[in-house]
Amino acid sequence: MLGALYKMMRRHIPPSACLVLLLGAAACTQAPTPNPPPAAPQFHAVRESTAPLDTSPPDMAVLNRISWGAETADAQALAASGLRNYLNAQLNPSADDGLPPDASAQIAAMEISQKSLMAINQEVRELQQAAQKLKGTPDFDAAQKSYQQKLNDLARQAQTRSLLRDLYSRNQLKEQLTWFWMNHFNVSQSKDEIRALVGDYEETAIRPHVLGKFRDLLAATVIHPAMLQYLDNFQNAKGHINENYAREIMELHTLGVGSGYTQDDVQQLARILTGMGINRTGQPAKIQPAFVRYYRGKNMFEFNPNRHEFGDKQFLGATITGNGVDEVDKAIFILAAEPPTAHYVSTELAQYFCCDNPPDPLIQAMTATWKESDGDIKEVLRTLFASPEFKASLTQKFKDPIHYAVSGLRAAYGQQVILNIQPLMNWLNRMGEPLYGHETPDGYPMTEAAWSGPGEMETRFEIARQIGLGHSGFYKMPGDTTPEPAPPPLILQTRYYQAVAPTLSPATISALGQGQNPADRNMLFLASPEFMHR
Repeated sequence: MLGALYKMMRRHIPPSACLVLLLGAAACTQAPTPNPPPAAPQFHAVRESTAPLDTSPPDMAVLNRISWGAETADAQALAASGLRNYLNAQLNPSADDGLPPDASAQIAAMEISQKSLMAINQEVRELQQAAQKLKGTPDFDAAQKSYQQKLNDLARQAQTRSLLRDLYSRNQLKEQLTWFWMNHFNVSQSKDEIRALVGDYEETAIRPHVLGKFRDLLAATVIHPAMLQYLDNFQNAKGHINENYAREIMELHTLGVGSGYTQDDVQQLARILTGMGINRTGQPAKIQPAFVRYYRGKNMFEFNPNRHEFGDKQFLGATITGNGVDEVDKAIFILAAEPPTAHYVSTELAQYFCCDNPPDPLIQAMTATWKESDGDIKEVLRTLFASPEFKASLTQKFKDPIHYAVSGLRAAYGQQVILNIQPLMNWLNRMGEPLYGHETPDGYPMTEAAWSGPGEMETRFEIARQIGLGHSGFYKMPGDTTPEPAPPPLILQTRYYQAVAPTLSPATISALGQGQNPADRNMLFLASPEFMHR
């Protein structure tokens, strides 16, 4: 099976055609009688009821789209409540994410879950200062290594927490939106000390606002140290204007390119944002007496009026009176309410949840809801999910790498909590979409063309094989080198698979029939055209 697949890839057959040809070739040969699935219980097999899963194929397609990949537990919840009630619950998530105890325990044990951002910053700062004091001595390398290791550990914890929620949270739409907005308001962990900040950025600036008003989400990102450091606004001060953040807010976060703003608007917004910065010392800055009333500070965020350029500004046709940080609030209000923002952000949401080239009628409907609801993300999504365009797009959206990898694990292992997330992070690195890893502020692309090249597809087939074998190290603690005794998961025996089987093409069914063992059948299913899409 794998040999034929790899030969096709080496001949540079277009990826979408490659799988079709692979499965088509299987259909043209005399398929052996499928091996009966083993009856013995498997360590990795999710223990499920044998009762049928009463979820229709269209409902499963919706579940695949709004979740990180359909699996039995979520399909059961959908079948029990009905699609309308299930969608409403996803749009109004409970405070309890319903994580399995083993996943909750892993998250609770993390340093980023137990300590404040200020406490973490203090520890990082002390390690950095200790290394700097040893510069030029034999001990410098070891001290610098400890500092960098601390930053790497903090980033790894943030990645692990995010992925555990993607895999197991009952609030799947919330987790999908957390990734979407993290990508929209992208920061890269590779810059400076953002590795120490990114976990808090996701937890406090992004995640609480993913289904609220866009204005509140934008405001939360504007004051977070991760964003202020990533786009250099901590350097933006009176007499030393830095336009970087102002430009990206307008180009990538709100209005979009070609929406009519001018270079003067960028300059005016940069003036408004002067003084918005970071305080790593834990001590308030010394403020001139006349400016004390303008000072603001919370956690590591600091608005320092000494660095702010007071005076009136003309921004997007409005006069903003020089009044310190209140100017920023007014600029955020203007940006969130602008029609181009509604159009631009609605287009990105539609591209993520619907199709690579969203039709104009869909975008117009979403922007109308944006205006009526004052930028309520939840209501904009209701319009999207209720649209005929959304329904027509089901099963057609190509999975980007993280959707592919996470959905593969959910299909294979369901709610059986993995102990070691590192193999999944390695896969995302190999496929070019590591969490917090996109270096430029535009975020990862969401279109098929960005992820479907022959090299990318060959990597996916290898990952499908590893998931299918069940020997990827997920159920061993990090550092454990003992052989993994577990047999492959039994994807084709899960109630999830039984529910999606009616939607598989004859070519896929024929190819699955040629699998000589569970690992073969797992790999063929995960490498099928149907599983590559959502």
